[in-house]
Amino acid sequence: MIRALYSAGSGMVAQQMNVDNIANNLANANTAGYKQRRAQFQDLLYQNLVQPGAAAGSQTVVPSGLQLGLGTRPAANEIIFTQGSFSATGNPLDLVIQGRGFFQVRRPSGELAYTRSGQFHLDRDGNLVTSDGEALEPQITIPSEAQSITIATDGTVSFLLPGQSAAQLAGQLQLANFANPAGLNSLGRSLYGPTDASGEPTVGIPGGQEGIGSLLQGYVEQSNVSVVEEFINLIVSQRAYEANSKVVKAADEMYQQVNNIGR
Repeated sequence: MIRALYSAGSGMVAQQMNVDNIANNLANANTAGYKQRRAQFQDLLYQNLVQPGAAAGSQTVVPSGLQLGLGTRPAANEIIFTQGSFSATGNPLDLVIQGRGFFQVRRPSGELAYTRSGQFHLDRDGNLVTSDGEALEPQITIPSEAQSITIATDGTVSFLLPGQSAAQLAGQLQLANFANPAGLNSLGRSLYGPTDASGEPTVGIPGGQEGIGSLLQGYVEQSNVSVVEEFINLIVSQRAYEANSKVVKAADEMYQQVNNIGR
């Protein structure tokens, strides 16, 4: 019964973390570029009372054995990089990536971070920056007198000056791709950092040969969180937590019966 208490307790702890993960998904249901995280679990060690395949006689073996599991633990909460829905904004500085890839952002520390959120702005020097003021990489600068800004599907940025009919080239956006984006490190503020699990980034032009998606101007990629799915997961997790708590109660009552035998 000691095993039952601790196994059920580990299940309660695991489901508590699952609810925490669901809460974070729901909290970011309206965060542009946010990607859902899915909790994954593993069973713990097993106590082998009878080893499967052990000798049962001179010419026979135990067919299945007797093993008692010792509970569960949270193993990972993988990032699900499915495409979110597109929302039209009409803002020429809003961009979505149609397919794989990440925008590159130069942080104040000088390191590069990566994001799927394409809500960009112009700073006082005309540089394209995130809502936190961190510049895109490579840097794109738009003159303050520019009347219109056009960003093509391949990342080419051009603008039109007053009194001119020909557009001027400001530069070209580049995107990064990873062999295993689920292995990226979440930094907060919709930013990700590379790890040994994600691999090094492959940089290329949007829609190029590196498997990188193309750009679409005037749209924002919404979160890929399904509120209905998260509520279903929440109900399942609540019921699993409740079931484990009942096991704890049942084991406690069995101990109580044992303690009362001599009375």
